[in-house]
Amino acid sequence: MSALKKRQAPTQAGPKAKKVQLEKPEKAEKKRSRPVTALASTVDTSGDSDDEFDGLEADNDEFVDQDNMNDEDMVPDVAPTKPIQAKDPNASRESHKAQKALHEQRRAAKPHSSLLSDAKRVWSLARQQNIPTTERQKHIQDLMNVIRGMVKEIVFKHDASRIIQTVVKYGQQKERDEVAQELKGKYKELAQNRYSKFLVTKLIRLCPAHRASILMEFQGNVLRLLLHREATSVLADAFELYANAYERTLLLRDFYGKETMLFNTSGGSDEEKEKARKGLRGVLEGTDIERRRRVLNALKENLVTIFNNPDKGAITHAVVHRALWEYLSALSDLPDEIERDKLCREMFETCQEVLAEMVHTKDGSRVVREFLAYGTAKDRKQILKVLKPHIERMCLDDDAQLVLFTALDVIDDTKLASKSLIAEMTGPATNLLVSPQGRRALFYLLVPRTRRHFTPVQIALLAETDGIRSRTSKKAPEAREEEVRKYASEALLSWLEQNTTGIIKEPGGSLVAAEIMLSADGASRTDKIPASQSLLRAISTSYPSADPSSPHLIDLPHTSRLYKTLLQGGHFNHTTKSVDLAPNWDAGLFAEEFVKVVGKDVAIGMCTLGEGNGAFVVAEMCEALIRDGGRGEVRKEVKGWFGDEVREAVEGGQAKGKKVLLETMTSL
Repeated sequence: MSALKKRQAPTQAGPKAKKVQLEKPEKAEKKRSRPVTALASTVDTSGDSDDEFDGLEADNDEFVDQDNMNDEDMVPDVAPTKPIQAKDPNASRESHKAQKALHEQRRAAKPHSSLLSDAKRVWSLARQQNIPTTERQKHIQDLMNVIRGMVKEIVFKHDASRIIQTVVKYGQQKERDEVAQELKGKYKELAQNRYSKFLVTKLIRLCPAHRASILMEFQGNVLRLLLHREATSVLADAFELYANAYERTLLLRDFYGKETMLFNTSGGSDEEKEKARKGLRGVLEGTDIERRRRVLNALKENLVTIFNNPDKGAITHAVVHRALWEYLSALSDLPDEIERDKLCREMFETCQEVLAEMVHTKDGSRVVREFLAYGTAKDRKQILKVLKPHIERMCLDDDAQLVLFTALDVIDDTKLASKSLIAEMTGPATNLLVSPQGRRALFYLLVPRTRRHFTPVQIALLAETDGIRSRTSKKAPEAREEEVRKYASEALLSWLEQNTTGIIKEPGGSLVAAEIMLSADGASRTDKIPASQSLLRAISTSYPSADPSSPHLIDLPHTSRLYKTLLQGGHFNHTTKSVDLAPNWDAGLFAEEFVKVVGKDVAIGMCTLGEGNGAFVVAEMCEALIRDGGRGEVRKEVKGWFGDEVREAVEGGQAKGKKVLLETMTSL
């Protein structure tokens, strides 16, 4: 009997060391909405300053003092006439030692030099990227022990500001709150500093318990800070990204004037906070008409101050747009209609040249849409002139595109709209196709406010100006929609014809192609034949594809669905369980072109070869010919395609739609 093999002994090295758990990368910080007027290369200065001084280390303060350089170290510009004797290397070395010693003395004479030196040494360890969490927290604790009680004294130095930012970024909530508490009373000054402004933004984001108190330190100076080069981004980030409804009112209150700041409380009881959350509406509740006028006049003057300084960048901030929207909303409550129209007109004339700077925020978009709805034909023309250079980027922004949709809804001069707006939307259609926002812009030209492509919230937002439109526009909405569709159709059909394969390969592109074919206008239905033939040529290649990495278009579910929709004559309605036939589309004519362009061999291959994913499409083609009833020759030709041999191949195949196809074959 053979000896049994012994089980191998476990290793003598002991248990395996646990895998070091590195810190998980932080989630990407939220960013403010980007103005459509901003260039792609513009750098957002509201972010983190961690990359600004990457070369800063604990021992990198050495420099050469140019003012104290010895004459012997200076190289003359003119070539000497006599040969220069070689310098004594020891003398040069001694000179540099003297310079270094002098620099060390100067650095030691600066305030808190020892503290900063110790802090930098620990900071260089705490800021490392790939270290375990426990190790980092140990370094953070050591760093906090060094700077505790001295944060306010050193924070304005550019290197110390980064050290404190590291504590706030990687520390626990206890350390963050401790730093926030030490800096109390200094936030206004910190926000105006080139380096420490990033620290203020971090504390606003990461210390919610201190956020309200930080923002209250800005009160009385909000307008000046908004126009300050460094502080403006701090207030903009706080309002748009981090503050809640009550905290936003702390920044808005300065716009309402000194009277409001003196006689209205912004904290205390829950009732006062609830009133503060209402913004200007809460301030004006229960006030007499004269005080209402004073508050509105102060708000107007402050807004004009912002608009008269467009180079400061505050015009693009959401806090300014909210104040402007509150002003326009409050004007509607004035009893005198003449006064209301006059004040609205004055505000429009003040900001009409900078409207493109506002459309990227929710409130800014509402303001521009309000001006469009209330404006005269001349006003609307001026607004389009301002927006025209930015229309493509507006199409790609959720809030900005609502302005374009409202312009299409209210402008009676559709010929003007076709040149200034519609052409600017259809021209970059290829760029718009790649994003949901861009596709939505194309849909609005053809099928505005359809529930198939627009959410109930979007439709409700667009409907806000319908009541005003009924008073300021003369043309019926249905007639305007038809004219917009007519002006957009030619360009979209031509674009689809020239870029068919690239469009329908993408799921979103197939949706756009379907709406163009079903809804685009034409003097006659034959105007869509070139685009139809281009669509059909795209699937007329042999089936199945010889290259597995590039499947036949009919094998793509979204593409197959596109052709099925076109052949059935419209979209399937899940509520009525029937097809809503498109009035501008002839499914029978498309089926006839299908027979001519795709042909017998490819059509039969779609049903019998490969996966047979074209069975439903071919069945719909047959059904379209049957419904049309007037294309007897074509029906006869198609019936001849499906002899007994083909029927047997379909019955024995694995095509999902073979049952439907066989029934349709029988009906031909």
